[in-house]
Amino acid sequence: MTSLRKLGQSDLEVFPLALGGNVFGWTADQQQSFAVLDAYAEAGGNFVDTADSYSAWIEGNHGGESETIIGRWIAERGNRSDVVIATKVSQHPDYQGLSAANIKAAADASLERLGTDHIDLYYTHFDKPEVPVEEIIGALDELVKAGKVRHIAASNISAERLKASLEFSEREGLARYVALQPHYNLVSRDTYEGELQNLAERTGLSAVPYFSLASGFLTGKYRPGATVDSARAEGAAKHLATERGQKVLAALDEVARAHDAEAATVALAWLAAQPTVTAPIASARTVEQLPALLGVADLRLTEDDLTKLTEASA
Repeated sequence: MTSLRKLGQSDLEVFPLALGGNVFGWTADQQQSFAVLDAYAEAGGNFVDTADSYSAWIEGNHGGESETIIGRWIAERGNRSDVVIATKVSQHPDYQGLSAANIKAAADASLERLGTDHIDLYYTHFDKPEVPVEEIIGALDELVKAGKVRHIAASNISAERLKASLEFSEREGLARYVALQPHYNLVSRDTYEGELQNLAERTGLSAVPYFSLASGFLTGKYRPGATVDSARAEGAAKHLATERGQKVLAALDEVARAHDAEAATVALAWLAAQPTVTAPIASARTVEQLPALLGVADLRLTEDDLTKLTEASA
């Protein structure tokens, strides 16, 4: 049984891989999504990440499709108490921004789609610097006090705004962020390392990185001359053209061979070993894609492995 990890200073304990819900209602229909969710849960997974805007970018979709599928799955399986659900506010077409009124209205809409009376972890999806942190934290605190949200978190936020938010929460005795969702992976380290990571470490925040596999590039399936059938192929393939991307692939291959593991598992294991990281997020369109992701729970890289990957990605 894989050990669960404590999320920041909260009472939430989560599996070391968060299952990304961005594909549900996009590249995975409801039947495929249910199959992936079932397989993840059967493996001991309990941490599902989504957002109210997933997947508004698809023609014919309006946003909330992912939440709706997750809500239907929970209803059919009767497993709400076994699942830590994380969702986000600020990007839904009908609920843009982080005004107090919008945060509260968006939360109610998410709760309805999810078919639940509480959200375990509620993120501000993209910070809106024009909105005072006092207004944002005040609204989130009201949701916590009302029992609609258990814990709050932030994604896509500057160190300066995060620090101000934490200080306001502490000063006023209001709900405090317990986690941070940064863009972070082997080919994108400066998006988190440095000031933001140092702040998270000092203040006891857990990092739950997104784009953990760089849109699939770090699975190792993108190679010169290879064609990959994926909605994210263009974004992933661009890393092939960089020296860093090629060095990282070579290091991943070497470490993967040594452990008889998949490149994706190694990339996630490197991330999981970094300071503050509790659970990388990765999504699977099919059940067949899951084992390589779930493997992060059991793969322990050596110091030599970690150094090799860190140096290749510098």
